[in-house]
Amino acid sequence: QVQVVESGGGLVQPGGSLRLSCAPSRSLSSFKDMGWYRQAPGKERELVASISTLGRRNYADSVAGRATIYRDAVKNMLYLEMNSLKPEDTAVYYCQADKTWGQGTQVTVSS
Repeated sequence: QVQVVESGGGLVQPGGSLRLSCAPSRSLSSFKDMGWYRQAPGKERELVASISTLGRRNYADSVAGRATIYRDAVKNMLYLEMNSLKPEDTAVYYCQADKTWGQGTQVTVSS
């Protein structure tokens, strides 16, 4: 059974940066689409960023210009880098690989 495991969340001050990591249990190249989603308390899960096997990237308007999604084929990892973090970025961030979801990693942006 395919699994993905997220890491890299934590407490970050407003204006700070972080990098989230996603480790899939099989090769990145075996997935058609991968992405990062987030869910804040009381809100629905929303797309943050996605990347296709062809490398086409898509970003939510709320993070465009502040987020970068990329893959490292050597390390077999998916990453999400975010900067200029805002309190409204606080959420549980989930890695998605086709129909597989991770357990999520908490990101809290607060001073």
